[in-house]
Amino acid sequence: MSEKMFSREQLEQLRSFPDIGRDELITHFTLTPADVAFVDPGRGRGPADRLGMAVMVATLPWLGFVPDEVGSAPPVAVARLATAKIKTDEALVERAKTGEVRQLLLQVILPVLADPGVPDERVGGLLQERIGMGKLREVTAGGWKALPKDHGRLSEMASSYSYLRQFTPLVLAAIDFHGGPGTADLMSAVAILKKLNESGGRKVPIEAPVSFAPARYADYLEKARKSGDDTAFRHYWELCVLLGLRDGLRSGDVFVPGSRRYADPSTYLYTPEQWAPRQAEFCRLVGKPATADQALEQGKQELHAALAELETVLADALPDDTGAVRLDDDDHLVIPPLSAEDIPAEAKELKDELAGMLPFAPIASLLIELDARTGFLNCFTHAGGKKLATSPELKRNVLAVLISQATNLGLAKMSEACGIAYDTLAWTMEWYVREETLREANTCVVDHHYGLGLAGVFGGGTMSSSDGQRFPVRGKSVTGRTMTIHGGQVLSTYTHVSDQWSTYGTKIIVPTAREGHFALDEFLGNATDLPIVEHATDTHGATLINFALFDLVGKALTPRMRDLTRITLVRDDTPTEIGKLYPHAGPLLGARWNEQLVAECWPSGRIGPDFGARKAILTTIR
Repeated sequence: MSEKMFSREQLEQLRSFPDIGRDELITHFTLTPADVAFVDPGRGRGPADRLGMAVMVATLPWLGFVPDEVGSAPPVAVARLATAKIKTDEALVERAKTGEVRQLLLQVILPVLADPGVPDERVGGLLQERIGMGKLREVTAGGWKALPKDHGRLSEMASSYSYLRQFTPLVLAAIDFHGGPGTADLMSAVAILKKLNESGGRKVPIEAPVSFAPARYADYLEKARKSGDDTAFRHYWELCVLLGLRDGLRSGDVFVPGSRRYADPSTYLYTPEQWAPRQAEFCRLVGKPATADQALEQGKQELHAALAELETVLADALPDDTGAVRLDDDDHLVIPPLSAEDIPAEAKELKDELAGMLPFAPIASLLIELDARTGFLNCFTHAGGKKLATSPELKRNVLAVLISQATNLGLAKMSEACGIAYDTLAWTMEWYVREETLREANTCVVDHHYGLGLAGVFGGGTMSSSDGQRFPVRGKSVTGRTMTIHGGQVLSTYTHVSDQWSTYGTKIIVPTAREGHFALDEFLGNATDLPIVEHATDTHGATLINFALFDLVGKALTPRMRDLTRITLVRDDTPTEIGKLYPHAGPLLGARWNEQLVAECWPSGRIGPDFGARKAILTTIR
């Protein structure tokens, strides 16, 4: 006779929130920027929803699960999450209110100053009459300090400096951080900080590097150094070092030998000895130079060719030409949306006539005929390694399972509709219809479609695109996430489609993850005969690293970018020289590329063959 190990009261206690200590409170109930972005996507969640989501996000790594009664979370933990951003946000709100008052005053002052009919000696008197000296004194009494580029985030972080010092020296002493190309200054700063921790030094040496600090934090360091405040400079400099390490670990620029999560990215690649005999052949296949000098020269030629084309377009377009890529009156780049294709009425009539000529065919009949042409059912092999038998009953069962899943009918409803026992369908699905057999069968169908003459009318199979779709899902799901904007729990299917309208890859991903992280997975994992060389995505599917990786393996990424005018474009020369060559397009280039960094990192081109051969796991390197 079995006995219960725990009583009902004990089970309830295990399933609820326990008491929380100070260390656990700080460790688990401090949201990272990624957590904040997930909790507050900008729309679709009210304050209560955001707070509840924050409690769940913080509770999961603490307990390993989320209790059913989220509202019973420790009050001190809920209060910490609720006030995590209040200090900085309240300061920004107060500043916004003051700025609004100043803006209203400007609306009164500027018309008086700009009116040529008002004599100079009357300006002061009119402003006193319309505004009043009391209001002017009130506004100017508080002063108006310039807002830092980071909106005061680093200064708020500095208020927790003493807490960070409780463990950051121990972390730096225990972990051996290494840096990749472009991190020399950061790693030098880390070494200096370690020495200061060991010796108990307080003042940062004058030769300590600061170039690794992001531009939004540079003002803090500059002001502290100019004012001679060594304490403030030490605080801000040390915080910048720690933030640089954090960002470097996330990007892969900084790694920890022996770590699995933060391993050296080069360990996923060919070693220099393995790469040397393969370099020439790979560069020939992808059309890339073997040396950095040749690569930079090729890049310059491609850049100037594109700039010359853009210059011609901008020079020929008028500011009021709403349908063309142009510069407006303020010399800002304007890219209009693509207009829909105008389909002639004759084409629509022909389409309807051809559609009417097609006979109605049940989906099962279509699949049977498709198998006769392609033999795709032979791809569904038994999980034990046995080949699929040619018995009509087994083929029938596989087709029934495919239709039930494709139409979301489910095995139970399909059993009722076709008369096949539910147990039979469930057994067939478990042993024959698996991800690897589905992928092989889909490859078989796509290859057959590519060989049809009619498919070439739609495209040559050289271009593809990818996009994600959200689908509702019930029950527990590893990839499902609750999204208010979609009305509940959903998952995302990231689909790759060729220009012949054939789907050659589908991947189930977390709906809150950026699609750009998975754009290369199915593209380079393409096992079909499609000779794809160009790939298109939307803004969510494009990242800067994707541009580089596609180019590295000899492919082209051509995404449809939202807010393209806000993206920083680069040049290879000074603004003056570029402006002489391209009077219209030149001023749009806001930054100069770093040729030295490109030359230093060019040997890491050995990453390419690994991607092509799928030796490296893209999502791991990402």
